[in-house]
Amino acid sequence: MIKFGTGGWRAVIGDDFVSENIRRVAAGILALAKEQNKTDKPVIIGYDRRFLSVSAAKWVAEVLAEGGIEVWFLNRSAPTPLIMHTVKDKNLYFGIEITASHNPASYNGIKLFVEEGRDAPLEVTQRLEEIIETLSAPAFIDFEAAVAQGKIVYQRNPFNKFIDDIIDLLDMDALRERGLRVLFDAMHGSGSYPLEVILHTARCTIDTINLNKDAYFGGQMPAPTEKTLATLSNQVIVGDYDFGIAMDGDGDRLGIVDKHGKYINANEILCMLYYYLVKYKGWKGPVVRNLATTHMLDKIAESFGETCYEVPVGFKYISSKLDEVDAVLGGESSGGLTVRGHIYGKDSVYAAALFSEMVSVTGKSPTELLNELKETYGSYVMVEDNLRFEPERKEEINKIIMEDKLLPDFGVTVARVNYEDGCKVYFEDDSFVICRFSGTEPLLRIFAESSDGTAAKKYIADFREFLNI
Repeated sequence: MIKFGTGGWRAVIGDDFVSENIRRVAAGILALAKEQNKTDKPVIIGYDRRFLSVSAAKWVAEVLAEGGIEVWFLNRSAPTPLIMHTVKDKNLYFGIEITASHNPASYNGIKLFVEEGRDAPLEVTQRLEEIIETLSAPAFIDFEAAVAQGKIVYQRNPFNKFIDDIIDLLDMDALRERGLRVLFDAMHGSGSYPLEVILHTARCTIDTINLNKDAYFGGQMPAPTEKTLATLSNQVIVGDYDFGIAMDGDGDRLGIVDKHGKYINANEILCMLYYYLVKYKGWKGPVVRNLATTHMLDKIAESFGETCYEVPVGFKYISSKLDEVDAVLGGESSGGLTVRGHIYGKDSVYAAALFSEMVSVTGKSPTELLNELKETYGSYVMVEDNLRFEPERKEEINKIIMEDKLLPDFGVTVARVNYEDGCKVYFEDDSFVICRFSGTEPLLRIFAESSDGTAAKKYIADFREFLNI
């Protein structure tokens, strides 16, 4: 069965991610569009730089074109936020990106976007799954024949409006005045071109590493973590850059390294940007985070008389709440965020540019800004563990946690427990631990946060021992 998780459908190449299933998904989207009477506008299809992405994009296009929907096809790889932006900007019904985001190189997948460039909501993906199960082998037209007949139309300048809209949101004068020197780790992904154009336009010096296409991502996970950014950290120091930037394979997750080579994690980036927007730029409004993201955001919001809203994991929940409460910013600890006035999905191109603006406007280094936060709100340290388990144990683990609602003995007072998305345990000292199944990989994820990290590590160890993993 084809299942859409928190970040679309993802599967192992050659196992489930094969032409037959890819075309089945495309046929499902076609049938969904017909069911909703939404076939009168084009569908834009983009793809990242993974193995099979271009071919998969063409297979999807062939099915849609044969079914009577015009396809806008990109002439080069592109980051996911570009597709979301185009759907919103051109008032389309659907957009598709072929990507498995930050998953290992053996994976690929399909992300579906709906009106306003939003991640397809749960009710849409559930209906899509139901439709796919009823379909036989779909009909399709040869790609080049569809191009010749005008059923598939290449988009020659897809980046222009996306880049221009981001530039309009930035303080370009401050960026030009500051003259930053930035080292960018493209991580062999698709987010390099728009960021380079934006920062070059702002008269920044931007050098790049890992810019070449590599289906194996240099032997590393295509995710900007402390481990995967070791080379970037070293070269930032050697090259005397102001800081380093990295993005995941499809440009929707962000990582930062300061001038001393210190990794700045996603939680810290979220807090720094929200703090910058409300304190230094005078923006008003709440902030949105998911259950597995730092509670420092709550403290920052409270200090400015604002609210921090907590939602389940999955960026569609963040974007929905952000729109509902007119939040300044919404984000997650895995590295994705969006800001009011831009698209409703994760965009590391804009986030990286805004981070550069923050450093330019404040005149402070990332480390100085982070220290300012810690001095004001205290220390928040998050620890994460991703646990693999035998597939047959998933039902057992789920029963223990979600049905029987059993917990380890943490040795401290539990304030409350939330079962909205996995099991999140809140403690009286504002620390927490959350245990949930990944929506994109066969993993059990455990996140814990405390003031110094010691308690956080213990909470994770308690859960591991309790579940015997």
